[in-house]
Amino acid sequence: MGFYDDLGVRTVINAAGTLTRLGGSRLAPEVLAAMAEASGSFVHIDELQAKAGEAIAQVTGAEAGYVATGAAAGLALATAACVAGMDVAAMDRLPDTTGLRNEVIVQRGHRNSYDHAIRSVGVRFVEVGYLGYPGAGGTLPWQIESAITERTAAIACPILDTPGCVPLPAVAEIAHRHGLPVIVDAAAELPPRSNLRRFIAEGADVVVFSGGKAIGGPQASGILAGRADLIASVALQHQDMDVRPETWNKRGLLDGAVSGIPHQGFGRAMKVGREEIAGLVTALRSFAAGSDEADFHSWSGLLDQIEHELRDIPGITCNRTSPSRSKKPLPLLRIELTDAEPGKAYAVINNLLTGEPPIAVGESNAEHNILIINPHCLTESETAIVGKRLRNRLRVES
Repeated sequence: MGFYDDLGVRTVINAAGTLTRLGGSRLAPEVLAAMAEASGSFVHIDELQAKAGEAIAQVTGAEAGYVATGAAAGLALATAACVAGMDVAAMDRLPDTTGLRNEVIVQRGHRNSYDHAIRSVGVRFVEVGYLGYPGAGGTLPWQIESAITERTAAIACPILDTPGCVPLPAVAEIAHRHGLPVIVDAAAELPPRSNLRRFIAEGADVVVFSGGKAIGGPQASGILAGRADLIASVALQHQDMDVRPETWNKRGLLDGAVSGIPHQGFGRAMKVGREEIAGLVTALRSFAAGSDEADFHSWSGLLDQIEHELRDIPGITCNRTSPSRSKKPLPLLRIELTDAEPGKAYAVINNLLTGEPPIAVGESNAEHNILIINPHCLTESETAIVGKRLRNRLRVES
């Protein structure tokens, strides 16, 4: 019996994409090998993080990089760095931000369920702009600037396609004019691979990517890329600091950069293991060396097989969706149940999930009776199963 069988857990065919609730991405053999090799030796984690950061900086064009336990942890750590800087006393107090810079400006159109990670540091959001674009919504640049006070720690600028929001380059120009950093949540903004460098080039001070999605690293991994001083603050608030000044390998910082050793900072609960660092760096290098065009062609071929199975079923319409290839080169298959009563898509989704084997499909448009097939995590053999199961289920529904 395998591990999952032994626990009594059913494995799922993932036609929904790199979702956290399904385990992220599938690890390549070289990633697994790097993780296994890393587990066999002990190292100074801060030294390993520094070298991993150099690899991240090389790929992203940032001054420095860091490996976190996922994008949400990265957002929290980035915010903690913006609030505390290199002030050891401030690090020790978080998430109590009384008397510190404890406000983060965000456009109302950029609020989302993931920004809880930013708020966890103890800051409060100062929202600017309107909702309901066009006509009664959007954000004007002066609204961002007028919200800046002595309490402002940073400006959050997640990458979202919300109409009317001030774009990153303009946000960065305003922030930098006032000496403020910009935090960019780009967790799911890969592919295209060009985005690894794009947001730094557009003025972001720290960018967060998920390591367990398109990059193909461990699910519990993420990337921070940005200014060296912010990454240094992240490291000091994240590492195990149960050390003495006389043996601390960064004790030179005590001569000016910091006044003492931070003691088990805000990020201690988000520690990352050497295995995740090794896996993430290996996956990142492999991903960066890959081709968006080759991936798109491969994924399109998988969708061709599924669409072929559904070609003559009445009551459904299939179409491909893919934003501009340069923006998001990931093809999706939309299956619309055109003649079904409301809620029928949910019945199909649940039938697939409880069948043998369980199959997960995209459900973000299920309220409109639309199923979405994301090929990112599918293999050839799994694709054949998905096509046949969909055909059988949808013929019953028709």
